[in-house]
Amino acid sequence: QERLVESGGGSVQAGESLKLSCTFSYPYPNWCVGWYRQVQGEEREGVATLSSIGTVSYSDSVKGRFTVSQENGKKTFYLQMNDLKPEDSAMYYCVADSERCRDEHLAIAAFMDYWGKGTQVTVFS
Repeated sequence: QERLVESGGGSVQAGESLKLSCTFSYPYPNWCVGWYRQVQGEEREGVATLSSIGTVSYSDSVKGRFTVSQENGKKTFYLQMNDLKPEDSAMYYCVADSERCRDEHLAIAAFMDYWGKGTQVTVFS
């Protein structure tokens, strides 16, 4: 079925930047893609979403530091993460759903039907 493959994670010093990439195969004309993150033993947290209608949403904790964008070919999207903080450390997953983004897609993980395997981001001070 649909595939999501993310990459770009790593270990960086606080204040530095990383850019995550996700390639996807999605057959639907309407969709919602984005990023979630999860710390071991904690709940999943929505980070950002990008809708097929062009709207973007961010969690308050990353707003102003992170940016989600899409490749022109519409097969790859990114998460540019600037001014990284230790509390940003988590496993980051690219995610997708077969409909346009709603508020719930960022707030409720279960609204995302497709998940990548994840890429680890570690920020040290």
